[in-house]
Amino acid sequence: MSKEEIHDAYPSYGEGDNNSQGSSSQDPSSRMNSTDHGMEKVNMPVEQMSNLDESGLKRDLHLRHMVMIAISGTIGTGLFLTSGKTVATAGPLGALLAYVVIGTWLVFVCQAIGEIATLLPLPGAFTAWGGRVFDEAFSFQMTWMYFINWALTIPAELSASSLIVSFWLGPDSSFPTWVVPVIIIVALVLINLLGVKVYGEIEYWFSILKVVTIVVFIICGILVDSGAVGGHTYGVENWHIAGAPFKGGFRAFLSVLVSVGFAYGGTELSGVTAAESRNPHKHVPKAVNTVLVRIAFFYILSIFFLACIVPNDDPRLLNADGTVVNAPFTIVFLQAGMKGGASYMNAVIFTSVVSAANSDFYVATRMLMSLSRNGWAPAIVGKTNSRGVPVVAVMITTAFSCIALVMIYAGASTVFDWLVSIIGSLIFLIWVCILFLHFRFRMCWKAQGHTPDQLPYQSWGYPYGHYLATVIGVCCVVASFYLSIDSKPNAAAFPLGAEDPAYKTARNHWAQGLLGAWFPWLLATTLFVSYKMIKGTKIVDPAQADLDTGRWVPPPVDPNRQHKVSAWKKLLSKFM
Repeated sequence: MSKEEIHDAYPSYGEGDNNSQGSSSQDPSSRMNSTDHGMEKVNMPVEQMSNLDESGLKRDLHLRHMVMIAISGTIGTGLFLTSGKTVATAGPLGALLAYVVIGTWLVFVCQAIGEIATLLPLPGAFTAWGGRVFDEAFSFQMTWMYFINWALTIPAELSASSLIVSFWLGPDSSFPTWVVPVIIIVALVLINLLGVKVYGEIEYWFSILKVVTIVVFIICGILVDSGAVGGHTYGVENWHIAGAPFKGGFRAFLSVLVSVGFAYGGTELSGVTAAESRNPHKHVPKAVNTVLVRIAFFYILSIFFLACIVPNDDPRLLNADGTVVNAPFTIVFLQAGMKGGASYMNAVIFTSVVSAANSDFYVATRMLMSLSRNGWAPAIVGKTNSRGVPVVAVMITTAFSCIALVMIYAGASTVFDWLVSIIGSLIFLIWVCILFLHFRFRMCWKAQGHTPDQLPYQSWGYPYGHYLATVIGVCCVVASFYLSIDSKPNAAAFPLGAEDPAYKTARNHWAQGLLGAWFPWLLATTLFVSYKMIKGTKIVDPAQADLDTGRWVPPPVDPNRQHKVSAWKKLLSKFM
């Protein structure tokens, strides 16, 4: 197909409006040939190349899948199981502020993802952008770190499932809890082998269940807090008890940021699914633009009513014994007099674990596929079958999932806390890297003679919102470093010294924080420096950055297939 024929098919392409891809001041193929950052070069017109599916993936995700997957990635065990500990540690206002601060950071991270993923819906998403706009070594370390993040998250979710089923089994049950993760692992393998369309459909319905539960919880919270249900008007009285509203002061506030990051983790999935979206130009912006609403509605309101109804000194918030009956959302249902609330909430949390593990499994396989396609893992790992599924990557991810079985014998609750600490810091690392790559992308875009208006989607709030997000991110990382060093307990301060159980508990918490804060950054630095020294990679010249390979051009609209949609269907579509 000639460029003239392409222009006839896509008349808006390259004309500089907000729906266009933009045009380069120099021939794209010559720029791709001149790049020296090690990415694959393709001598083919951009328009022609962008419609090829060289990765072997299927573009089978619809808009409803994209939006609900993004929601599903947000609502999970982090919100359901760790929010109570956040309120107990930092108090009602400290917990609420932590969710607002991290949520603000996340909004602009997702905007950055939306802008680049709409233009370049590549397999691996933001992990593949580093080699395009900065340095191939950066992309190498980021892809491996993101895979490690999800490879560790799957066992964390599965270990939580063994805790959840104990609610129904009772303390004297002899039922082996490891059977539950095994069943979930088998289900995850089958779902992912059936293809991305099946994955998207299952996540869609799981997400609806989560959304309904959050809506019911918020309505229940309003009724209980106002005294309409439960016989007591709480208002904001629990914000004025001893220790509230800021329990433990600023230090306690800083200490909960990592767990809040873990709760928010997965929201960036909309960028990963862009490579398998049927229409990235339409679907990715709508998915990322729902982030602000999700944070404000699902998280902020939920934490607010939880903090209003349950006092921060309630021992059930810490969920020390790991039972779901003491999970924070369940407590509110019980306060409302809903006797079946505990069982209902337990069932929802269990499905949330399965849903979250399913998303984790999907992303882990796509990261392995990206590693393989870039030559950073064996080529066989990236091969796909007729359904567009990387089968070998699924097998490797399954092996990592089985770590959960070992964790159960080590103590699922204890290991879960360790993983939350590490995964929360990994998420901080990924978000900081995404913002950095977005700044580099804009630098490259400008250096090549483009304007922001030529982008198919512009992130709102740039650059000042992104500056704010960067400051928040850096401060959170520095705070985690500081707390990991400064919080080391002194055995002399305990009555029994080093043998004191309280000292051992404090020492374990300090070790968790130390490993969580430093491990991701030390590993990422090691991967980056090692790859750069071995391969001798160079920082990409912004004027020579490859912003063309992998662009997606929307197909021409057939006017004969257009049909009118009734007003009620439009309203329902916008609501959903």
